[in-house]
Amino acid sequence: MPPLLKIDKLTCRYDSTDIIAGLSLSLNEGDIGCLLGPSGCGKSTILRAIAGFHPVSKGEISLRDKVISSENQSLAPEKRPVGMVFQDYALFPHMTIAQNIAYGLNKVSRKARKIKVAEMLELVNLSDLAERYPHELSGGQQQRVSLARAMAPEPSLILLDEPFSNLDVELRKRLSLNIRDILKSLNMTAILVTHDQQEAFAMCDHIGVIKDGVIQQWDTPYNLYHEPVNRFVASFVGQGCFIKGTQLTHEAFETELGVIEGNRAYQWPNGSHVDILVRPDDIVFNSESSISANIISKTFAGTSTLYRLKLSSGSIVEGLFPSHQDLYIGNQINISLAADHLIAFQWSESSSKKSI
Repeated sequence: MPPLLKIDKLTCRYDSTDIIAGLSLSLNEGDIGCLLGPSGCGKSTILRAIAGFHPVSKGEISLRDKVISSENQSLAPEKRPVGMVFQDYALFPHMTIAQNIAYGLNKVSRKARKIKVAEMLELVNLSDLAERYPHELSGGQQQRVSLARAMAPEPSLILLDEPFSNLDVELRKRLSLNIRDILKSLNMTAILVTHDQQEAFAMCDHIGVIKDGVIQQWDTPYNLYHEPVNRFVASFVGQGCFIKGTQLTHEAFETELGVIEGNRAYQWPNGSHVDILVRPDDIVFNSESSISANIISKTFAGTSTLYRLKLSSGSIVEGLFPSHQDLYIGNQINISLAADHLIAFQWSESSSKKSI
């Protein structure tokens, strides 16, 4: 089965500057994808190009095997089977919640419109607020109305542009999971734009990490974390530190934390100097280990505590230990490495020993 959305060698420009350069990706029906990256990387431009709000300089965008944008043609935004959920909700203040949801249903009968609005209100759990106005709702409720309005015409694709950025942390977490459940219950295809990797991991099936308008890796959250294809993805996704290593074999490296053997083979010559990514969950407290570290800082996070640890060489690593195992800044502890995934990059002076 062909993908529902296909972007092929997309280039978008502002004036004469390429914001997106030769970008390609595909998304299957029913999947939730994500464009993840730092501010200014071009992710919102991609979303605008899919929606028809930004012209395509090169390449093409296809939806259900139909080209909707290319260098030579562009389907008008209102003719694309695409729904949009905006960062600022973009609800009509003079309309009730029910009227807002019904806005895109002008081509169906009054009876069908009424039924669809009722279905959407029930789906987003706002049935009792149908006659309220947007200013009478909380931010989270307004965002659910925005989603219901986008879904009501049954588009092929839903676009979510930083939809939770105006909400507090706990509400963001709850609402992102709630919206994922709603989209999955309807088998709807969606693309989320965000710079928050926890949000991306919680909501999405596939994530594209973007740097300077180029997708560095389009993959599952698990693979992005454990199998990053380059140093930027390794640094951007998750926490961790790089330590120096020397290649012993294609699958084993000597480091100050001992010999690390991983799940992949590297084809560099034996003796090569490398940087090895060590995640906080790779470090374990081990009283019988001969490797010692000094605790230089700690961050309590409820069920766990993140410790920054200084090794005898001066290198810094991070360890995530259960919070009931309360250790103190200045303590000397013994640690060992328990890494199932080996992530190594050829050594460079500028990146060695840097924390993520």
